[in-house]
Amino acid sequence: MRALILDGTWDPRPGYPLTDDETRRRRARVASQVWRHPAAALAEVDDPPLADDEVRVQVGACGVCGSDTHCVETDEQGYLRFSGPTRLPVVLGHEYAGEVVEIGAAVTAVAVGDLVAAEGMLWCGLCEPCRSGLPNQCVRLEMLGFSAPGAFAERVVTRERYCWSLAALREPLGDERALELGALLEPAGCSYNGLYVAAGGFRPGATAVIWGAGPIGLAAIPVALAGGASRIWAFDPIPERVALARAMGADDAFDPADGDPAARILEQTGGRGADVHVECAGAAAQTFPAIERCLAPAGKVIYLGRTGERAPVEADRYVTGAHALVGSRGHAGGGVFPSLIRLVAAGRIDLGPMITARFGLGEVLAALERSRARTDGKILVRP
Repeated sequence: MRALILDGTWDPRPGYPLTDDETRRRRARVASQVWRHPAAALAEVDDPPLADDEVRVQVGACGVCGSDTHCVETDEQGYLRFSGPTRLPVVLGHEYAGEVVEIGAAVTAVAVGDLVAAEGMLWCGLCEPCRSGLPNQCVRLEMLGFSAPGAFAERVVTRERYCWSLAALREPLGDERALELGALLEPAGCSYNGLYVAAGGFRPGATAVIWGAGPIGLAAIPVALAGGASRIWAFDPIPERVALARAMGADDAFDPADGDPAARILEQTGGRGADVHVECAGAAAQTFPAIERCLAPAGKVIYLGRTGERAPVEADRYVTGAHALVGSRGHAGGGVFPSLIRLVAAGRIDLGPMITARFGLGEVLAALERSRARTDGKILVRP
């Protein structure tokens, strides 16, 4: 089958504390500290074998994530920019939906012909975090498309427990639309997990600011609206994404260079500030000082962006204002996928306006190249 293979050079940075496990498995905990000179190419590969608890999925749609882009971009020393766990070579792609075409002998919850969306956080289910309801913090976590074979391919194999039925979308919308919206559940799931699972939600009527209008930030807008946010602002330096934020339901969206963002929020809230701030830009060194100046009392900051860098935090503000700073990773557990499927099926969330470009699998390298401009919402790769 055809698949997009990412490879690179194992060359840990001087001073990086490489563990024995990383050396033995050639699996970096922090890819940007170990893997250098990445190269991606479309190639013919063998279909992986199927274990008893696994299913084979014919990929119907797979989104291009900013993390995928970070895997083909490098810093000045040639190290890839992605900061998560990675084992190369690997098939890229993790935001996907498709049709089940084969099932293992022990599979009972999924049938051939089902349309499914699947989690990309491959939790073990046995470690203490998993058994305590924290699958995104699994100590044996593998990540589809980074440390396990991904979905920029004709087919992908995954365990049945990571799959969620799209039957509720298939009947009213048809297969094509269900598959496209199913592929958007992963980025929307990161926003949902951050807002409602990791941060515990907010009271209806709360005000929210989305910092960064990439796919996760764009998805956070309707996800927050579904929870009762009364007003939402978004900031992004790219004009196309400012427009997309408005299309996704933001009341106002701005380029942060067009005036002081914190001053704008304070002015439009009568000096109170906003209750919920979702950092999706991965630019905490730039966004946190502004966020902290316009946090409402008992406000929440939810950090979804990743940079692998330190950022300034004025801790006394969190004491004085009774604020909370919450980090959130992933989309597994917490009822995230089934909740989003029900919201989309009920018409409470419309993720469709995020889709701004479609490419065939044979054009996947062009899709990755286009993603580097960061002007799109969600780029989909279709068969």
